[in-house]
Parts: sequence; C-alpha cells; structure tokens
Amino acid sequence: MQQATPSPAVPRILETKLNPPAFVATQVPRTAIGDGMAAAAVKLVLVRAPAGFGKTTAMAQMRERREAQGVATAWLTLDLADNDVSRFLACLAEAVQRLGVEGDDGHRGHHGPHGPFDAVAALAAHDSPFTLFLDDFERVQEPAVLGLVREMVEHLPRGGQIVIGSRSLPDLGLGRLRARGQLLEIDTDRLRFSLEETSAFFSLRRPHAEGALPLDMLAQLHRKTEGWVAAIWLASMALERHGTETGFVERFSGSDRAVADYLAEDVLAHQPPEIREFLLRTSILRQLDASVCQALCPRVDCAAILERLAASNLFVTRVGGTDANSASSSGNASNADSDAWRYHSLFADFLRAQLAREQPGEIERLHLAASGWYESHGRPVPAIDHAIEGGDHPYALTLLDSYAAQFLEQGRMRMLARWFSAIPEHQLRAHPFLQPIALWATCFTHGPWDAMRQLDASGCLDSPIAEVRASAHTLVPLLLAMQDRHDEAYEAGRLSLARLPTGLAFADSVLLNAMAHILAVRGDPHEARRMLEVARREQGNSAFNRMYTESLAGLFDLQEGRLRQATARLRMAVDSTHGVSYNHSHGNAWAGVLYAGAVYETNQLVQAEHLLNVYLPLARDVGLPDHMILSHTMRSRLAFHAGDIDAAFQALTELEYLGHHRQLPRVVAGAKLERSRMLLLQGNGPASHDELLRAEDPALWERERRQRLPAHDLDYLALARARWDIAFGDARAALATVDAELHAALASARNRRALSLKVLRALALQRIGDAPAALDEIGEVLQTASQEGFMRLIVDEGAAVATLVHRYAAAQHDGSRGATGGTSDPILADYLQRLLQAVGPMPASAGEVDAPAGDAMQEPLTRKEIRVLQLLAEGYSNSAMAEKLFVSDSTVRTHLRNINMKLDAKSRTQAVAIARKLGVIR
Repeated sequence: MQQATPSPAVPRILETKLNPPAFVATQVPRTAIGDGMAAAAVKLVLVRAPAGFGKTTAMAQMRERREAQGVATAWLTLDLADNDVSRFLACLAEAVQRLGVEGDDGHRGHHGPHGPFDAVAALAAHDSPFTLFLDDFERVQEPAVLGLVREMVEHLPRGGQIVIGSRSLPDLGLGRLRARGQLLEIDTDRLRFSLEETSAFFSLRRPHAEGALPLDMLAQLHRKTEGWVAAIWLASMALERHGTETGFVERFSGSDRAVADYLAEDVLAHQPPEIREFLLRTSILRQLDASVCQALCPRVDCAAILERLAASNLFVTRVGGTDANSASSSGNASNADSDAWRYHSLFADFLRAQLAREQPGEIERLHLAASGWYESHGRPVPAIDHAIEGGDHPYALTLLDSYAAQFLEQGRMRMLARWFSAIPEHQLRAHPFLQPIALWATCFTHGPWDAMRQLDASGCLDSPIAEVRASAHTLVPLLLAMQDRHDEAYEAGRLSLARLPTGLAFADSVLLNAMAHILAVRGDPHEARRMLEVARREQGNSAFNRMYTESLAGLFDLQEGRLRQATARLRMAVDSTHGVSYNHSHGNAWAGVLYAGAVYETNQLVQAEHLLNVYLPLARDVGLPDHMILSHTMRSRLAFHAGDIDAAFQALTELEYLGHHRQLPRVVAGAKLERSRMLLLQGNGPASHDELLRAEDPALWERERRQRLPAHDLDYLALARARWDIAFGDARAALATVDAELHAALASARNRRALSLKVLRALALQRIGDAPAALDEIGEVLQTASQEGFMRLIVDEGAAVATLVHRYAAAQHDGSRGATGGTSDPILADYLQRLLQAVGPMPASAGEVDAPAGDAMQEPLTRKEIRVLQLLAEGYSNSAMAEKLFVSDSTVRTHLRNINMKLDAKSRTQAVAIARKLGVIR
C-alpha cells in the first residue's frame, strides 16, 4: 500500500466561528426583540426564519445587550463539519471557555488531568449567568449532536440561557420546553421589519441622499417586501442605482424568492466587471480571505476588493473579531482568520446559481483552484471537499491516495465514508489501494451488511494485488461477527490468522482485535487475552486500534467483576482518538457504549445520559447487536429512573423495531426482556409474564448459553424467568434455578453475573420468609460490590431490594449482624450510605399497609386523582405526570396531597400500596 505523507495538522477551530458578524453602521436596532428576550426568563430562545430575515443580526444585537448588562456570552457559528460529534464538542469547548467556565478539574484547557474538557457538564455546573449563541443551527442534522444540545438545554443552571438561530425547526424536544414556559420563539413575523424599522434602515443607508424616500414609496416597498429584511436591503442598493423617479418599486410584487433573485440580479448587473467577476468566482467558498480568493481571481487585488466591499457594506459580512483580545483568545487562530468575510447566505445562493448559468465550465476549475490552495497550505480536508464538490473525482482520489491511510489510522471513518460515497465506483476501482479503506469506512459507519455487499461487488477478495487481497480477507471475520455470526466469523478468522503478518499494520491489528472478541464470545477468555496482547504489540500508532484493544480489555475486566479497572480502560479507549481528530468514528462509539455502561453501573446517571446522547445514535447507525441492546436498555432505564415512562417504553420500541428491520432476533428478544423487567417493577405480573413468553426462542437462548455475549451477561432468559418467579411465582423453584446459574457463573469466572445472581438469591430468600439468610446473602453482595463500586445491578431490582438494603443497614447500625463485616469497614460504610441514597426511602410493603377503616375512604377519590395514582404506580415523575395530564407541576402536587389525605397515607409509596389493597388501582 502507498505510504501516507506526514500527518496533517489537527483541524483548526477558526476564530471566525467564535465571533458574530462585526457591527455595521446600517444596522437597525431590533429593540422590540431585545425587550422581549430580556423580559422572558427562559432556558432557550429560538430565532427561526428562512434566509434573509436578519436572524444573525438580531442575535448579535442580543449578545451586545447581554454583555452591556454584565452577562458573559459566547458565540458559535455551526457548519456541516459540526455534524461530527467530536468536532462539535471541540468547537463547543472553545466557545464555553470564553464564558469563563472551567471543568471539574479547575482547568480551562482541552485536556486536564482527568481527560478532555467536558463543555456540556461544565455548563451545567456553572454558577454565574451566561448566554450561549449557536447560529446556523440548521446545518446540524446528526442525532448525536442534537442529543447533546438537548442535554445542554435540559441541564442549564439558573441564569444560563442558549440562543439558537436556525432556518428550520430543530429536533430539540421543543414541546416539553414550550409546555414548561422555558422557550421563547422569535419567528418570521417577529423578525420582519416594521414600517418604522424600514424607514430607519433607509435613513441609515442613505444619510446623504438628496431627499428622503417618499413616504408613499416607502410604504409601498415595505408592503411588497412584507418586511423581508434581505429584500429591503437589496432594494435599497437597487434604488441607489435607479433612483426614486424611475418607477422601480412598482415593477415588482410579492415577497418570495423570485423577488430576491430579481433584486440580486439587478444589483449584480450594475457592478464593475472586476467586482462582478470576483463575486461570482468566489461564491463557491464558504469563507473568504484574501489568500484563497487570490487563487480563484489571480488578476485582481482580492484584499483591496474585500476591503472595498466591506467598507460599503456591499454583499459581504466580516466574521471574526479583529481586536487583540479576540485574536489572542484562540491559540490556533491565524492572522488571516481575523480578516475573513462571508457572503450573506441568500446572496451566496444566488451567486452560485448565477455562476452555474453563466459559466458552468468554470465551476470545476474554481473548485480545483480552491482545492489546490488548501492542499498547498496543509489543509487536506477542505482540499478534498472542494475537489469532490467540483466533480473532480480523479484529483480527489489523488489526494486520498496520500492522506486516506492516515485518516483511517486516526479513526476518521465517517469523513472517509462521506467522501467515498460521493465518488463513482468505477473511478474508485482505478485506485485499488483505496478500495479496502473505503470498505473499512463503510463497515464502521453504515454497518456490516452494507460493507459485505460492497466487498462482494468490489472484487477485492480476488484482487491480483496481494496487499488489497489480504486487507479484504482480514475484514471478513469482523463483518461476520458484527452480523452476530460468530461461529462463521471464527472459521474465517482462523484462515486469516494463518496469513499473518500481511505487512498491513492496520488490517492485521483489526483482525487480532476482532478475533480476541470472537474467542471471548466463544468462551475462551485466556486465548482472547493472549490475542489482545499480540494486537497491542502490532497496533503501532493507530489510534483506532488502540481504542479497539483497550475497549475489549475493559469489556473482559467488566465481565470478570473488575469494574474499577474496566472503567479506567474504557475511559482511555474513548479518549484515545480525541487528541488526533475531531471526528467520532464508529470505533469510538464501540468503546463509548461500553464506557457509558460502566459509568451507569456506578450510578453516575447524568454522565451516563450524556455519553448515550453521543454514542447511541452512532452505535444504532452501525448496528452492532450487543451495542444496540446495551445502549437502548440503558436509555430506557435512565428514563424510567427519571419518571419518564413513555420515553422508557419508546426506547425499547425503537430497539425492537431495529431488531426486526435488521433481522436480528437477539435484538428483538433483548427489547422484550427489558420490557418484561420494567412491567415487573411496575407490579404488572401478567403483562411482564406475557413479554417473557414473547421473548422465548429456544435456538437463540441455547446459543446464548454456549457463548459469552456482552448484552446478555446480566440479562438473559433464565435469569429473567427467575426474577419473575421471585416476584410473582414460585420463589423456591426460582432459588434452585438461581443456585444452578450461580454455580455455572462462578465456574467460568463471570463474576459480575455471579454478583447479580446473588442479589436475586437474596430476594428469593426474603420472599420465602428466610429473613436471616436473606440478610446474610445481601451482606455478602454488598461487601463484594463495595470493593468495586457496583450499584445499579442492585438498585435496578427495585423496591424489593431496597427493603433488603434498608434492613441490612439497620442491622449494621444496631450491631446485630457484626459477623458480616459491620460498619467498622469504612469502604463498606461509605458505599452503604451512597446505596441507601440511590434506593430511596424504605418502601411500604403490602403487609405493613392498613387500609382506611370504614367502607373505603373518608372521601372518594376523583377520576383525575385515580389517574394520578395510576401514573404514580407506573413510576411517572411529577413533571412527567404534568405533561401527560396537561396540567402544571403544582396541580400534580395538589392532587398528591389530596390523595394522601383521603387515603391517610404518609408517602406516595404508601398511597400506592393502600390504593392497591383497596382495589382502586391494579
């Protein structure tokens, strides 16, 4: 394979992304909009309208007003590259640190002693007022990025606010924010210029014009443009050329896109030839600075033209600050970046369309010139982007020949997949060394099924080039394993291992890692670990393979009960490529879901939710069965814990759909098992049992018994049946099942599974009335769990285990069970305190609840109160009940007070128990 050139510099976060457009003299103060924002104490301000309505200008004025009030602000203009999660997080970190926000380690750099700066968490913890502005938000479509912004909004502290500018309605859960009164929407109607603002604009635009615009003409222009700012702006430039006596205003009507095109064309037609040519030729650029413009327009002085256009406020808007403080606040901003401009988006669209009409043959040459300039300045990513946008696929492939291998090593799979998908297959075949890289990129972004089809069609398995053929064969075992075909993967992998070494470091290391995972699944952990050690030695400088190896080692540690070591390994795996690229690969999602699981297990629920917002959409796109099950189950449990039962069931419905859609029965069964568990926790035994019956698939669960599948280490059919029998059926029979499963788990060193089974054993003993044995059993569990920090595998068993934990803690406090370790163990004492906080107050069992004397209650419950009780019994939180019932949180609290008074209950748990005993609810 061809040797890659030295690694390019890490992509820079341009200073221009972190500053709003500079103020210009012709800006009309949007006082009413500013007053409305100042009066609204909301988390999110959404400024939404099509192009040309002045969203960015209004937001920039909001920012000036907030800063004048002493509120810290930060600005981030988004672009298509921000659909890469890591790139977005890096840009967000730059913006957030300008607010004076620090990470939990007290540092403001990207990497502190505890890893990369977590901007989302830092914002949530910040205790001073701030406003964060996110402009051009419509550019972001990646679900993971949207999930992060939703999380930011949800966890904003008091005094924190986010202002978003977008052409479209963003998927940010706006209905909930709107219902809570936490959303201010500034739409097209509010952004339109009033007649007074139109008049003010012309006064600013034409301060020295002879004679003001006649009032009737001003009113007519305002009426025809309907206050559309861009159309008014373009009309003002046209009027400077035509004058007010030519009937210009009367010659157009309406306020649709045709008006803007007409006005833009009119303005463009009257520019000097060199200006007109400059505008058309540079319209292909996302950002303008003199150097790159000069490459496209070599016969003119581009710096002088840009200054001239900027000075007259014609077409271009300066982006990025030019003051010393702004320039120095980003260590990697170049001087050129502080003298950069962009076209108004509506005008840029027009210019590109006009260029295509007038000079269709020039577009490719212009993109080629831009591509060459970026390549010569060591910026291969925009160089390749421009080559592809200009349709010059041969040049793009030439650039990829030089850079694709290093991007692969860095794990920049999504970027590679985007490029290769835009290049015709027959042209890619002419570059045989790129074909395997395209296959790897497809595998790690679009999943194994697409990659397998692409592999079969590529001819790489039979390529006459030994390196291409070897790389393709090393991919086959991984693709089979990702499709849940581990036995076939093992056989293919054995053949591929016999061909090592191939001289292809990346492919060889991926094969070794894949085979380590396959061997572990087949129940050979010792050989799997040996394979990992070989992979470590062979991975070289590949950040991707370093991630792969460490995440597998973390998974093995987790299954063997070493939670602390697993968490450390998985965090290292997730962070392994952050210093190399701004691009979360599928591989990072592979490690990220496992890391989220480790964090969740230690009961760090906010951090686990944050990680899932990043990694669940990426894992879902690729379709690894275990990762889909683990991530969706975790999301469901987090929602259930928060009392959002609808979201909990929705996560499982999505998981089941994905399983059917991708023909993965194990994924479907995983959704049904978790749904059964949730129904069990709600006390709905029949429905829970029905889900267990639906999850039965003898062949599937027989295969699970032979293999060690990550998603079923704790959740599998035999354990789920035992859990149900303990809660609703024959607890003694369940105890026998648990003992047999426990013996098998210990024999195979599946210590985490053994710990979970011991929790069920304690619950079974409690259910059959052997309280001393139950306390002894839970005591052993807690002592073991305290050493590693396991919490959720205990807490997630619900109210029954909460009762046991409280009884054990009380016995420890009384000193009656000193033989189990007592509170003299400081680690256990601290752990027990945290666990008691996690399980909540002592549940009221049915046997301890007395129904009110008399017929039933002193006063009957209303239909709305019964509905509140039903939702309460199902686990809904106050806010979730408020949304479901279309009432406020305070109304829900009033209902709960009335319910407790009528039932003579001391708590909501007791109210549910009493209502069940009376038959008011099931």
